[in-house]
Amino acid sequence: MDKKKIAVVEDEGIVAMDISKCLSNLGFEVVFVADSGEKALELAKISSVDLILMDVELKGKLNGLDTAKTLSEKQDIHVVFLTAFEDENTLKRIGELSPDGYLVKPFEDEQLKNTLMKVLGN
Repeated sequence: MDKKKIAVVEDEGIVAMDISKCLSNLGFEVVFVADSGEKALELAKISSVDLILMDVELKGKLNGLDTAKTLSEKQDIHVVFLTAFEDENTLKRIGELSPDGYLVKPFEDEQLKNTLMKVLGN
C-alpha cells in the first residue's frame, strides 16, 4: 500500500519540523512544508497530496483559512486545521471550510494519528 502524502503548512519552523518528524514516524510521506499560504498554494499545484495540515495563522498575506478556501476551489484535498485559538469565530470558520476538522495546539502524536486515520480512512 502506498504511503499517504501529507503537506504541512505551519509558520513556526520548529513546530513544522516536529510535525514532519511525527508524520514520518507514523508512516506518512511529508511532501512539502510551507510557512505561508502563498507558498502552500504554489507547492500544492505541483505536488500530489492526500491531506494538508494547515495552521490557521501563517506568514504572508493569506492566513490558513483563506488558503484552504482557495485550495478547495481548485483541488480536492483534505484539510485538517491546526490552531492555538479556540474562539467561536475561528472555530465557526473552520467548520464552514473543512469537514475534516481541526487539532488544537499543542496536541499529542496520538491525537494527530487518530485524526489522520479518521480522515484518510486507514
